[in-house]
Amino acid sequence: MSTITNPNIAGLSTVAAPAAPAPIARPLRAAVPADKHGWWWGTGRRKTAVARCRLKVAGKDGAGSVKVQVTDKRFKAIEEYFCEYRDRADAVSPLAVTKTEGKFDIILRISGGGFMGQAQAVRLAVARALRDYDPTLEDALRDHSMLTRDAREVERKKYGQAGARRRFQFSKR
Repeated sequence: MSTITNPNIAGLSTVAAPAAPAPIARPLRAAVPADKHGWWWGTGRRKTAVARCRLKVAGKDGAGSVKVQVTDKRFKAIEEYFCEYRDRADAVSPLAVTKTEGKFDIILRISGGGFMGQAQAVRLAVARALRDYDPTLEDALRDHSMLTRDAREVERKKYGQAGARRRFQFSKR
């Protein structure tokens, strides 16, 4: 504790300054074992988009891939599925934060919503799968708020109004 001298207080020469609170250490969660085929799973949601992620350690041949499963037998690369750089970068940002690019094979199933909602749902799904694979990555992912679901949804339209908040034009006469 440090002390501060205050000449304005009569009879007291020092006043104790409050100490800064120590950061609370989050307990480490137990690692979730992979399923019988060696996959870790994660689910992410944003607005009306849902993304399911399967994550597996890449084989001996090297670079891991990120693919979107369009149908049962057809896949698209993440660069082909998300046309905009912003969405591609958002979808794989948990890998960049944890410095694990190219270490995993990732297969995604995406449904509902628009491209931006789907990309943010993928981000949450990949972050959750990474956390289950290695619980020590949780602090880095949480510091970048990748494990928090964005709960904002579209407000419904009300009857007697033009939209959720917009009213019809008022005419006095």
